[in-house]
Order: sequence, then C-alpha cells, then structure tokens
Amino acid sequence: MRRAALRLVVLMAVPLAHAADIEAGRARAVTVCAACHGATGISVAESIPNLAAQRAGYLAAQLRALKDGTRKNAMMNAIAAQLSAADIDNLAAYFAAQPGAQASDKSGLLPNMKATRVPFPQEFRNTFTRYHTMNFPATKQVRQFYANKAALQAAKAGKPLPDGAMVVVEVHTARLDLDDKPIVGADGFFVPEHLLAYSTMGRAAGWGADIPDMLRNENWNYAVFTPEGKPRTINQAECLACHKPLDKASFVFTLKELAGAK
Repeated sequence: MRRAALRLVVLMAVPLAHAADIEAGRARAVTVCAACHGATGISVAESIPNLAAQRAGYLAAQLRALKDGTRKNAMMNAIAAQLSAADIDNLAAYFAAQPGAQASDKSGLLPNMKATRVPFPQEFRNTFTRYHTMNFPATKQVRQFYANKAALQAAKAGKPLPDGAMVVVEVHTARLDLDDKPIVGADGFFVPEHLLAYSTMGRAAGWGADIPDMLRNENWNYAVFTPEGKPRTINQAECLACHKPLDKASFVFTLKELAGAK
C-alpha cells in the first residue's frame, strides 16, 4: 500500500516534459478523445472519467503510464500507445485549461460514433456459420459466434478479412442450477437460457472514412441489437479502441477459431 501511494504521489508531481501547445491539444481532443471524454473533457457516460480542470501534470503522468503499460486499461492502452510525448503534454494542458463539470453535466456522443452502418442480418442463422462458443463466468453468460461466408473463406485461406465480412455474437444468460451456478452442457459450455442481445461487427468500402485514424479499424463498424433485432445506441469508440490492437488479426478476437471452423 505504501509503495502504491508513493508511486501515485510521484506520478502526480511529474511536470510536463515539453512546452505544451493548447491549440494542438484541442485539435487532437476534438477528433479522438471527444468520442469518450467529450470535446471539453466532460465525458459521455457515467463510467468514463471527466478530464476537464484536472491538473496537467497528473493527466500527463496518467497518459504516460497508459502508454508504457504500467497502468492497465485495454482501451486506453491502445489509444495512448499512439500518442507522442508532445501529444500527451498538449492534451494534458488543453484539458487542464477547461472549466470543470457540474454534477449533472454529460457530453453527447459524437455523430460518427453513434451512427453505425452495420445492418441486422435477419437470416444469419441460415446463412452464417456458427464457429465458436465462449463462457463468461463473471457475468453468467454464454456467447455464440457466427460469421458470414466472406469472413469464413478469408480466415480459412489465411487472408485478412475483406470488405463484406460480418461477425455476429449472440449473448445469452446461462441457465442456473439451484446454487445459482451456470449449468454446463455435455459440450463444456454453459447452457443458454435467455437471449440478451446481438453484438455485431461488419465492414464495407468507406465505412471507416469518417473515423479518426487513432480509432479506425480499417472499414469495420460495430453495432448492438436487441433480441428483436432493433438497434441499440452504443458508443462505437469503445468497440474501436478495444479492437484496435488486433490489426494483425483483422481486428477480430476470435480469428484463430474462425480459421479453424469446420
């Protein structure tokens, strides 16, 4: 505990390493950071911290820790890794210069992060291949993965997934026993009970054109649909940042399983 506290004090005390350019920080913030933290550092959701009016030295120290991996956060590690030392100091100075948020303040989603071009594939159970299943014990869920022909053929051939590829994930609650534990079927996976949502990713020419380079996953877009196939509003920035480090795997977490599908 003492070491952790000491490290936090040291991080907070580290000054900016470069003369900061607030305008350059603003330009970077409005195109990338705004997707989650808001253009002026007032975030888009309760689960995302506000950056406005934080001390510049503290912000810079956290970004450096996220960049070098000593602070773990999958989405922010992927974004911070792409920032230069000057970017970090400029962003820290910019957000430090913004007025703090009121208790109820929340920024809206950027239009290009809210809008998705991925349609709901009505007939996917008949036309897609189910290639993987995964248990999620922490949430007592089981997820089933489907891919269309374009994705399947490319993966099997060892080629990058092309425009036209699509992956659908069915998210189910697991059936529970009397001790409130997921029931495991003969295949080793939780027995699905209630369908919660469909999580999808698809790509086509031009779909990534209005997404900033630091977030872009080539032409992939992401969407979530209700069990009835109705779209839910999501912040694509979170999906894009999470998948960003997978550029060598076509931005797909389950590419290995897809390539081995029978």
